[in-house]
Amino acid sequence: MSELTGRLSVFKTYKLYVGGKFPRSESGRVYEVTDSKGTWLANAPLASRKDARDAVVAARKAFAGWSGATAYNRGQILYRIAEMLEGRRDQFVAEVAAEGLSKAKATAQVDAAIDRWVWYAGWSDKVAQIAGGANPVAGPYFNLSSPEPTGVVAVLAPQDSSFLGLVSVIAPAIVTGNTVVVAAAENAPLPALSLAEVLATSDLPGGVVNILSGRTAELAAPLAAHQDVNALDLAGADDALAKDLETAAADNLKRVLRPSAVNWTADPGTGRLLTFLETKTVWHPMGV
Repeated sequence: MSELTGRLSVFKTYKLYVGGKFPRSESGRVYEVTDSKGTWLANAPLASRKDARDAVVAARKAFAGWSGATAYNRGQILYRIAEMLEGRRDQFVAEVAAEGLSKAKATAQVDAAIDRWVWYAGWSDKVAQIAGGANPVAGPYFNLSSPEPTGVVAVLAPQDSSFLGLVSVIAPAIVTGNTVVVAAAENAPLPALSLAEVLATSDLPGGVVNILSGRTAELAAPLAAHQDVNALDLAGADDALAKDLETAAADNLKRVLRPSAVNWTADPGTGRLLTFLETKTVWHPMGV
């Protein structure tokens, strides 16, 4: 309460982001989010298995429209998101700094995350040149390969980089036409939940990105076993959890990107950009 005005502070109510909307968890549960000193910051929604299934439905519904958009249009939309992140830079710096970083280091992390979003946006209409092409064949045929998105990707956000790491796993998946269901970093979900507010007010269609907060293992299990999830990015899973999730994912042959030590501030390369792509090859007879 302010001593001068006598007014009470208005605390923010964080919500999930599913299908372009902001529902509370269907269970009504929340959990406390604290800073590096143990001070209460907010109550985050504790998403349930039902929330995870609802997010998959939303992602599948959005897939046809998003994957069918032109690469140029997807790049424009991602760039627009970067513009809006720049406008809310101070808010993200404060949320990242709450994890125990100095203001200077938090600012560097946020700036790197915005720059990375722009970097991935630029790949939208270029990735086909490095992942596809004309293949030499013995015969009077054109043989052309082109990349296509895998489908719905379940992403476990990194636990050690709540914003830069988060951007580094979401952007490469969606820029190529996939839709995603993201389990935010369990102990630091606020940057992900704030990112949802940016996505909702950008040109990104609802359902392309769906963000859940809660217990990573609790959310990961139904996503790994879900028959309508096509791929898993296990960046935020420990080795034991990753092994269990890979076993569950094998039932419908999901593509799985296992967790590994990553320096999120380094050049990301094209690894994640190409991981969730399939290659379609077309044969066509040459004209006489």
